[in-house]
Order: sequence, then structure tokens, then C-alpha cells
Amino acid sequence: MNKLVASTFLSLALVGGTVGVAVAQSADTSTTTRTQADTSDKVVRHDLKQAGKSTGRAAKKGARKTKRVTKKIVHKGAKKSRQGAEKVEDKTEATPQQ
Repeated sequence: MNKLVASTFLSLALVGGTVGVAVAQSADTSTTTRTQADTSDKVVRHDLKQAGKSTGRAAKKGARKTKRVTKKIVHKGAKKSRQGAEKVEDKTEATPQQ
């Protein structure tokens, strides 16, 4: 009877150990997969964040250049207007009044 109990206990221990190892590997694999997915999500989020920042910087640069060019054009127009006004004043002053 002692041998029967010992062999049954040994068989259960081997089966239990095998099942335990299989479950542990399965849990380890799912944890690894989850970790890889989390890492992948973090990488994607970081890339999106950097793309957004780059887009914002590019928009600011474009707006700044547009502002500068517009300012130059407005000043050139104002200069021409002043020059034209001065010519008109010169012509009106040169005409003798009666």
C-alpha cells in the first residue's frame, strides 16, 4: 500500500508540476505580449506627440515669414504713396496762384 500511495503522489506531483510550468509559461508569454504592446503604444504616442510639435513649429515659422513679407509689402506701398503725395504737393505748390 505504501508503494501505491508513493507512486500516486509522485504521479500527481509530476502532472501538477508540468501543468504549473505550462501555466507559468503561458502567463509569462501574455505578460511579455502585453509589455510589447504597451511599449509599442508608448512609441506611437511619442511619435504622434513629436509630429504635432513639429507641425506647430512649422506653422509658427510659416506665419512669421508671412508676417514679415506682408510688413515689407505694406511699407513699400506706404513709401510709394508718400512719394506720390510729395509729387502732388510739389506740383500744386509750383503752380502760381492768381
